[in-house]
Amino acid sequence: MSKKSRRIQETWDDEETEEIIYVSKSELKRDMDELKNIGARLMELKPALLDKLPLNDRLRAALDESKRIKSNNARKRHLGFIGKLMADQDIEPIMELLNKLDSSSEEYNRRFHQLERWRDQLIRDDDSHTVLTEYLEHYPEADHQHIRQLVRNAQKEASQDKPPAAARKLFKYLREVDEL
Repeated sequence: MSKKSRRIQETWDDEETEEIIYVSKSELKRDMDELKNIGARLMELKPALLDKLPLNDRLRAALDESKRIKSNNARKRHLGFIGKLMADQDIEPIMELLNKLDSSSEEYNRRFHQLERWRDQLIRDDDSHTVLTEYLEHYPEADHQHIRQLVRNAQKEASQDKPPAAARKLFKYLREVDEL
């Protein structure tokens, strides 16, 4: 969504005439504020998560630079600069990642509940090997031996009526694999 494409939308009809639709200045400001908000959320992300995004070099350098800026006024100016750089970016993959990380989003909640179901099935089922195989089909990058050890510890813990520390470790690992 570049500024030029937002300002003018060209349509062609049968007579080869051009119709120009102007976008109001207020709408342009709202769009820029939205880009600044997305940029502010990106400034808070860890570098490992930023590596997953298709960011151009200038935007990535600006986001890295924002970590060292301490002055409030300088941060505001820098955020405006990041917003301008965001205008040349494809926003959809960025928004997908931000929604995955935002605990108030529906996508985050859906993934969180799915991970809880995986954990519960791995711990409860007598035939956890088939559940583990199914899990590894969905997440082939997961370390199956580590998961098996965590599952065994969680099952042992549950049989002894101990607090679920191993189940928490299992869930934490499943979540880390999901974020890869």
